[in-house]
Amino acid sequence: MKKQFTGTYAEIISLENLLAAWQEFVCGKRKKMDVQEFDSRLMDNLLELHEDLANFTYRHGEYQAFGICDPKPRQIHKAVVRDRVVHHAIYRQLYPFFDKLFVSDSFSCRVGKGTHKARARFAEYGHKVSKNNTRTAWVLKCDIRKFFASIDHSILLEILAEYIPDLGLLLLLQEIIESFETKPGVGLPLGNLTSQLFCNVYMNELDQFVKHKLKARYYVRYADDFVFLSEDEDWLNSQIPILSEFLQAHLRFSLHPDKVFVTTFASGVDFLGFVHFPHHQVLRTVTQRRMFRRLHEHPTNATLQSYLGLLKHGDNFNLTQQVMNIYGLET
Repeated sequence: MKKQFTGTYAEIISLENLLAAWQEFVCGKRKKMDVQEFDSRLMDNLLELHEDLANFTYRHGEYQAFGICDPKPRQIHKAVVRDRVVHHAIYRQLYPFFDKLFVSDSFSCRVGKGTHKARARFAEYGHKVSKNNTRTAWVLKCDIRKFFASIDHSILLEILAEYIPDLGLLLLLQEIIESFETKPGVGLPLGNLTSQLFCNVYMNELDQFVKHKLKARYYVRYADDFVFLSEDEDWLNSQIPILSEFLQAHLRFSLHPDKVFVTTFASGVDFLGFVHFPHHQVLRTVTQRRMFRRLHEHPTNATLQSYLGLLKHGDNFNLTQQVMNIYGLET
């Protein structure tokens, strides 16, 4: 039997937890009109929300959709403030429990993790497998096709039910999960805080399979991007059909046909925005172009400092100098 979440529905919907969730949610958002409107009747709104949750009459509202480019076009779906407070109330209770169950090589949307640490782990494993670049290290790079849009609601709820015995909480999670779909019974919204947690719970099934069934020692995952490293090219190639079968059978996922390949670490591996080599990593070309385009379109100090911070995480001295020279900064 899997480890069980001992928290209860009553604890999650309590006024104390809803108020704490509001305080976490509102940070950096107080100038937003919808947030100000909710705040103007804060206690009344929280009491009404608590009552609806306690009576099981709570229904998740609709979403506001808008597009972003990060770097490719994506549709973000924003819930109303009331629903986002519920998301935070759930997340602040469930995240600490599930985070302890995740493998250490899962880096997406986790405290103390992130893209920089994922890239650092990948570089660390590259050096270990290549014995400090004295032998060939092979890399299998994988990507899941239409990740958020392909998450199956029924499978996600089955996974959650293995860890959560409280029926009231499961019904609330079902209400949130089924509030959005890209097609019947499928898809999570980019924008919900709960979606970040649900994706990690869903993909933990893959992580556990990789670690305990495939016995993969050198594996790094960030969201739907994941890599394996090995001295054995044949072994990596043999894992592709096994992974494809597992993902389809257990998670209803498909590997992206154009983004799955085996290559050498020495030839450069594009992973999480940087191209990794044995002794250095550089910003990928398409990211460089996007950086200069955004700096041209939004030549603000905040944009500039954001990109200079990004460049510090790779071996990008010449590129950094180019950016600083263009914008008239001194070294």
